Amino acid sequence: MRGVVFDGKRVEVVDDLEVRDPGAGEVRVALAAAGLCHSDLSVVDGTIPFPVPVVLGHEGAGVVEAVGEGVTHVAPGDHVSLSTLANCGTCAECDRGRPTMCRRAIGRPGRPFTRDGLSVHQFASTSVFAERTVVKAVQAVRIPTDIPLTSAALIGCGVLTGVGAVLNRARVDRGDSVLVIGTGGIGLNVLQGARLAGALRIVAVDSNPAKEAVARQFGATDFLTSTDGVRELLPTGVDHAFECVGRVELIRQAIDALDRHGQAILLGVPPATAEASFRVSSMYLDKSVLGCRYGSSRPQRDIALYAELYRQGRLLLDELVSATYPIEDFDKARADAEAGRVARAVLTF
Repeated sequence: MRGVVFDGKRVEVVDDLEVRDPGAGEVRVALAAAGLCHSDLSVVDGTIPFPVPVVLGHEGAGVVEAVGEGVTHVAPGDHVSLSTLANCGTCAECDRGRPTMCRRAIGRPGRPFTRDGLSVHQFASTSVFAERTVVKAVQAVRIPTDIPLTSAALIGCGVLTGVGAVLNRARVDRGDSVLVIGTGGIGLNVLQGARLAGALRIVAVDSNPAKEAVARQFGATDFLTSTDGVRELLPTGVDHAFECVGRVELIRQAIDALDRHGQAILLGVPPATAEASFRVSSMYLDKSVLGCRYGSSRPQRDIALYAELYRQGRLLLDELVSATYPIEDFDKARADAEAGRVARAVLTF
């Protein structure tokens, strides 16, 4: 079986991966498409520490091939979008409806893959840069068969994270003002999340002026190439500022752009040891800085919701797919993504 493996030094497309059968409460999925997310690249460059060797990829969709004992909500032949949350469903956090905080879903990678008889790690409990993967049943969400799997693949990370951050974490309200720093895959979904929430002013900031058209397509009412002009558009500041790049200087800019009672939401991923600073005195006007894991999502609910919004024409998915690449062309997809030539590269199988 083909897959993309990172051994700690280089990334390679291999054809000798093996994946085990699903156990109790598990599902084996034949992948059709997988989005190349910045987090995958962050594993390769060391920004996200992860044990190796590892099969990369965490944003995918495909067809259920087999189910283990006790799985009833999906069956072979079902189309599914996968989430990275291998949450247990029984701990206090899961019971409170906060599966992103399940301690069994963080930092415990499985090893359903083998290569040359040796086990290979699974990235983000999914590893969708392979022709097949085995995940917990809770990670597989059934979707209508009329949704293209190349588009459905992007729901499981970019849409859940970006739209979810707006609706679930920030709880943007009608008439609010929103600043989005960075208009890559996550930023575009923040923009359309703000549009869905009814934000009145949605300011996109990206150093690449060529991204203005797509930013406006997804919901931006204004576009800037730096945050310097934010106060000219909104003199008192913004209600919500989303940092979607992962640079500490941009985190500071997001905080500095806030109005009274405003909140900065951190979605970009800087290096694990990075530290950011801000003027403490500015925070006493009821301002806040919010971390956000995976859009504070409840995937079984949210993926189904976003799939239906797509079918109604209210959520953009097809427009997120900048280019598709057969898995053999992973190096080209990676190069295009790293150079910023595509918002989202999608691998196909």
